[in-house]
Amino acid sequence: QLQLVESGGGLVQPGGSLRLSCAASGETLNYYAIGWFRQAPGKEREGVSCISSAGGSTNYADSVKGRFTISRDNAKNTVYLQMNSLKPEDTAVYYCAGKPFPCGSGWNQAYLDYDYWGQGTQVTVSI
Repeated sequence: QLQLVESGGGLVQPGGSLRLSCAASGETLNYYAIGWFRQAPGKEREGVSCISSAGGSTNYADSVKGRFTISRDNAKNTVYLQMNSLKPEDTAVYYCAGKPFPCGSGWNQAYLDYDYWGQGTQVTVSI
């Protein structure tokens, strides 16, 4: 069974950068598309980005396009989310999730398609 663990969150000033990691164990990541989601207090879960199993296709929410970059290293069984030019509104708990299908057009809303979820890592953007 695939297990996912996020890391790399923390406190950063506006304009700063963080790189989140989603490390997999139990199975190889090679067969899974991986999505990053976030949820702020009092807000609905939001899809941030998704990357296909081979890494050839990526998707981004409009709110993070041009600032965030998703990538993966299947040899290391890890997916990354590089976050630059962070804003206070990026503050949330960030989760990675895996599904054995392509990201697809509903990658950011079809939460039930994702079979495996990590426990989340807190990102706080504040002065």
